[in-house]
Amino acid sequence: MEICKDAVVKAIGTPEPEELALINALARRELEANEVYTFALRLCDNDIDRDFERFDDQTLDQLAPMFVGVAGVFDHQWSARGQTARIYRTEAVGEEGTLTADGRPYRCLKGWAYLMRTEENAALIAEIDGGIKREVSVGCAVERVMCSVCGQELDQCPHEKGEEYGGQLCCGVLTGASDAYEWSFVAVPAQRKAGVIKSAGRRLEDEARLGRKYLKSLRAELVRLAGIAEPEAGHALLEKVAGKLDEEELLGLIKLYRGKTEKLFAPGVQLSYEGDETVKEIADGAFLI
Repeated sequence: MEICKDAVVKAIGTPEPEELALINALARRELEANEVYTFALRLCDNDIDRDFERFDDQTLDQLAPMFVGVAGVFDHQWSARGQTARIYRTEAVGEEGTLTADGRPYRCLKGWAYLMRTEENAALIAEIDGGIKREVSVGCAVERVMCSVCGQELDQCPHEKGEEYGGQLCCGVLTGASDAYEWSFVAVPAQRKAGVIKSAGRRLEDEARLGRKYLKSLRAELVRLAGIAEPEAGHALLEKVAGKLDEEELLGLIKLYRGKTEKLFAPGVQLSYEGDETVKEIADGAFLI
């Protein structure tokens, strides 16, 4: 799953010798301190965002080395011409006394980036110094999105992001960093300081979300019908089994169990006839003396 997180830029200026050494490890030649301009930015954090998602702490630690050397672009438009700066150092840090929306210690992934002091970059440097260019989004990929309520993968459990269950807010926990591919200056951040947007395209993500919701509804319907037809199976077991099935399997079993439940609750007949002989026998018997 591809993820983008909003971040904030903080101007620094001329790098110290230790910082310059890290920059030169990425450069093709030895750069002088007066040739480069540096700034810091918050890449992503572990707080719940407006999409009801968050990174877990381990994923922040995994992303830290992945972002070193990653180039910055504009508005997520990938082109060599649009690359203006590069991250040379990262660190996952906490902020003492700051808690997340759900009461956990706040942590974020901080990055330091540099760009060359050229005529082409003069306007960008001035905008960073003046606080005009201060928002960026970062693009990365994670392996799984887990449910904060039950710990299962979110697209295989019955819970919905943004809903409360027993007083606990459900959110998607972004887990298992697999790639960090870009960060981008943006005109208007789509989220608050650690918001999430889908860099693969909002329409594609919306379609994927609807697909996951559709599968959830099928699984819930299967669990309901199977629970009626086979109550001895137990709700937890049925949910576990349903979570492993694809659309075709779910639809097939829903049809099967719907038929069984209809038979269970079909209205009974008051009279039954087993054949002409039985009917005749009963009828004649009524007149025996």
